[in-house]
Amino acid sequence: MEIPVAVRTFLDERRFGVLATVNPDGTPQQTVMWFTLHGDTIMMNTAQGRVKASNLRNDPRVSICVEDEYTYVTAFGRAELIDDQEVAQRDIAELAVRYNGADRAQSQIAEFRKQTRITILVPIERLISSGL
Repeated sequence: MEIPVAVRTFLDERRFGVLATVNPDGTPQQTVMWFTLHGDTIMMNTAQGRVKASNLRNDPRVSICVEDEYTYVTAFGRAELIDDQEVAQRDIAELAVRYNGADRAQSQIAEFRKQTRITILVPIERLISSGL
């Protein structure tokens, strides 16, 4: 889907997203996450063994809400997981630099390399926004 310019500008700013997945019992599970846009796809990353990754393997439906007080964007889609470590490590490094700058990210990246990482891609199927 084509992301409106105002929404893209809002999402390109350093903000945190809240990823909602579906637990096996049908209840929601939410996690505050780093994210970035790759075209019209939201990219996130997590460590293997986290509840969100297990939930996404069972049910890929997600919503991601990004807010700034009364201005917000909620995106909906179906997550695709990438287990390839070259890709996942590159992606978590990109996110670390986005959120913490190149210098601080270097120590984080060294720690992330000790983990098995998973990239989460969410092609945006639908958007809701307010205040933009």
